[in-house]
Formats: sequence, C-alpha cells, structure tokens
Amino acid sequence: MTSARQEILARIRAARPDGPVPVPRDYRTGPTGVPDRSPPDGALLDLLVDRLVDYRATVRRCGSREVPEALTDLLGEVPTVVVPPGAPAEWLSAYLGRIRRDGDPEPLTVADLDTPGVAVVTGCAVAIAQTGTLLLDAAPDQGRRLLSLVPDHHLCVVRADRVVDGVPEALARLAAPQRPITLVSGPSATSDIELNRVEGVHGPRRLDVLVVSG
Repeated sequence: MTSARQEILARIRAARPDGPVPVPRDYRTGPTGVPDRSPPDGALLDLLVDRLVDYRATVRRCGSREVPEALTDLLGEVPTVVVPPGAPAEWLSAYLGRIRRDGDPEPLTVADLDTPGVAVVTGCAVAIAQTGTLLLDAAPDQGRRLLSLVPDHHLCVVRADRVVDGVPEALARLAAPQRPITLVSGPSATSDIELNRVEGVHGPRRLDVLVVSG
C-alpha cells in the first residue's frame, strides 16, 4: 500500500524537470551609464523628497553654507546630539546644546544612545530616489550602525551629488561594499494584524533628512 507521503513525493519527482531550467537574466544589474558625481537634476531630487515625505520623514533642502543653521533649526530643543567620529565640525557650529562625538574618548554605549533627549546626526553614503532609501556604510561621517539605530531621533545629511536613481546605481557608488550597510526608508515603523502603525519600535521614531545642494 502506498502511503500519502510516498504519493506526494512521487508527484513531486514526476513534476520536477529533468535538465537545467533557464533563468531570465534580462533585469538591470548595473547603471545605465557611467556613474559620475555631478549634481543630479532637479527631478531626481524632487523624487527623493517625495518618497521620503511619503514615508513620514521630515525633509529640508538647503545650500552648503546653510547647513549649520538648517541643522540647528531641525534639532530644535534637543539637548544632546551624538555625531560619528568623522562628522564635519561645521555641521553643528551653530548648535548650542551638548555634542558627544563617538569614540571621544570612548565609544558610546547603548545606554548613552538610548537616553531621552538624544539625537544623532550622520552623513549618508548614497540615497536612492526611486525608493526613498538612505544607505549608510559605516564611513567616518556615518559611524557605527549602533549610532543610527538606537537613538529615537536621526538626522541625516544627504549631499545632492550622492543621490542616484535606482538600486544598481547605488551599489556601484559604494566606496567599500564589504562594509556593513544600513538601509533607511523613513522612521522605524511596524503594523499589527489590524494595520495599526507604530513608530520607533526597531529604530528611530523620527527621521529628518537635510538635502544639501551646491
């Protein structure tokens, strides 16, 4: 007598192809052209901003000389700001609160970063306009993954010349692909079975993005 298990396995073997199965590889696996670092056109930046806002991120655009004032305005009454080791000092030159630089003199702990009223300011390796995604690759201006995942408020500075159209272009732009990569698409959020959205469960509850041109 043939058991149900044997019958099911026999059907699977009969349906399985005898030879290799061709897999289509006509999807795009790289940039459409040679990637350069010239500022993207306005439409690309507009698309990025639109996607970020749709994810409930706060977005502001400014010129390079306006960064200190723009960051200070976005931080508002935040009493303490954490920055990676390589964050430019001029970013927070107008900020009057406490600044803690990771690794100076010791690496900050989870308890340090999880303290109420702490925000983190980082740079960005590359931003994808199509998906509204920010890629952080642990470069000196972005720091350890811990910095952007623990604090409740993340403010990310994105240079306009680091905005690309899609994922293949973004991967081609990474200076060191072997480094750990954090992908950020809006504030941390999740939903239960009744689709009740809850923010801040697995990361920052608030995401501010400063897009810098020029």
